[in-house]
Amino acid sequence: MSDDPIREWILSEGKATEITRISSVGGGCINRANRYDTDAGSFFVKTNRSIGPSMFEGEALGLNAMYETKSIRVPKPFKVGSLPTGGSYIIMEFIEFGASRGDQSVLGTKLAELHKAGKSEKGFGFDVDNTIGSTPQVNTWTSDWIQFYGEHRLGFQLQLARDQYGDSSIYDKGQRLVKSMGPLFDDVIIEPCLLHGDLWSGNISSDKNGEPVIVDPACYSDFRLRSPVFLRSASFLFPPTSCSLPPLSSSLPLFIPFFPFDADTERPTTVVGEVASGTKGMQARASDGHNEAEFGMSWCAGFGGSFYNAYFEVMPKQPGFEKRRDLYLLYHYLNHYNLFGSGYCSSAMTIIDDYLRFLKA
Repeated sequence: MSDDPIREWILSEGKATEITRISSVGGGCINRANRYDTDAGSFFVKTNRSIGPSMFEGEALGLNAMYETKSIRVPKPFKVGSLPTGGSYIIMEFIEFGASRGDQSVLGTKLAELHKAGKSEKGFGFDVDNTIGSTPQVNTWTSDWIQFYGEHRLGFQLQLARDQYGDSSIYDKGQRLVKSMGPLFDDVIIEPCLLHGDLWSGNISSDKNGEPVIVDPACYSDFRLRSPVFLRSASFLFPPTSCSLPPLSSSLPLFIPFFPFDADTERPTTVVGEVASGTKGMQARASDGHNEAEFGMSWCAGFGGSFYNAYFEVMPKQPGFEKRRDLYLLYHYLNHYNLFGSGYCSSAMTIIDDYLRFLKA
């Protein structure tokens, strides 16, 4: 192995003859991020000094799957590999962000187009397990969405909470919900679609032309509702203080109001890229699942009315959407509980208790 496989790839397969500058562009709780400027253009590189390449391989496969739909812009992944001193890296396309998050209605349309384009014949899941933040995300292919979401999403997080905190209360109540949630999906035709899987404000931006860009996926195949109605290898997770938690409703139909960030708020010009191809020969989807699950991070995404109106023009809203939405918020509240501690426990428990009352379970 080369002493510097990142430099070696850029100066060979990356078609550069000179690296003119390497600069930090921040990162997150998990990975470091750098911009490599060269005479052949710029590259975005993420590194992790302790986790092997499987995490970035999942991210690369997810990015590739979304990239191939030609619907919404994502960074093109180029290379994933191991670092000689331990850890791993991913090299990807560098995208220079614009000064704002762009037009929310365009984002809504493009996201819906991603969901329509990313169909799967394999069911719900992904070709590899991946991560959401540093939490493992099991993506075993499953033919039934309710089973997949109950076992590999909610059930997995509930088990983590019990193992990590000894929290048998949230585990027991959560398992009651998992066993009882079927009626929330009555009269719904379920078709797997490609999801980003971790769509919050830190993973949404726009390029210099104002076109929406989404990054850092935790992809899997979810379902989209059709009739009468996405491997995040996260690098930009946030602590409990980063997003204000909206108040939960006291009775169903559950409806957590959205508190949109100002879509036109100025933000520093920054860069993001994602790369992958040290994954040669691996043909995988990002992830297939229920399109409504894409809104699970809406409490920290800043989606406004124009976003939803545009989205539902392409992907019509199914009856019962409001009753199911908190079920998808719950997965992310549980994940944040497991990642960041008790600040998220009460929010998760409130959702569970509300559903148990509503379902009389």
